[in-house]
Amino acid sequence: MTASNPAAHLDTLRQRMVDSQLRARGIVDARVLSAMRRVPRHEFTPECYRDQAYEDHPLPIGEGQTISQPYIVASMLEALELRPEDRVLEVGTGSGYVTALLAELAAEVFSIERHATLADEARRVLSSLGYTNVKFIVGDGSQGFPSSAPYDAITVAAATPEPPPLLLWQLAEGGRMIVPVGPPDAQQLQLIRIQNGQPQISLREPCRFVPLISGVNGVEV
Repeated sequence: MTASNPAAHLDTLRQRMVDSQLRARGIVDARVLSAMRRVPRHEFTPECYRDQAYEDHPLPIGEGQTISQPYIVASMLEALELRPEDRVLEVGTGSGYVTALLAELAAEVFSIERHATLADEARRVLSSLGYTNVKFIVGDGSQGFPSSAPYDAITVAAATPEPPPLLLWQLAEGGRMIVPVGPPDAQQLQLIRIQNGQPQISLREPCRFVPLISGVNGVEV
């Protein structure tokens, strides 16, 4: 990092990330690319990893969780085809980086995280960056947050053997869910769209996420 202007250096790295890791690999959604140019990923990474914030790989954030690699994040967001008026449920707040991107792309975001420490830190960072359209819930992501359903889109940042039925039921007609499905060594992103009340599944990239764990009651914080 340059000593004279570290902020400018980070801006340059973020722009390079968008151009070389996302656009060059086929991400074309202009709103997703613009959001990823704006959101400072380094603010969501632990201090000891900030020099790697714009590299194309996941980084540890504590509690056995990671901040996902930028390309996978962009691919998942692009698949959801988010609109400015959408209401979105995020399962797995983690660092809050994807939460911030969702806040840029949608009208309202409900983000659920089972680790209170991660939820609190994500809320602190998003507040410091000026986001006001996010509600945080500490709880079991596999249960979703039915009191605010239905949602236009749901993104799941943890792998599950099959798409959680309770999440599918919380999608509006025409709603979309992106979720990693499969065991640790053979996961694949699935895009699920509700059409005429029925889920329509399309397969996307292979991926690797931590497992989705259930068993915590949801409490808005």
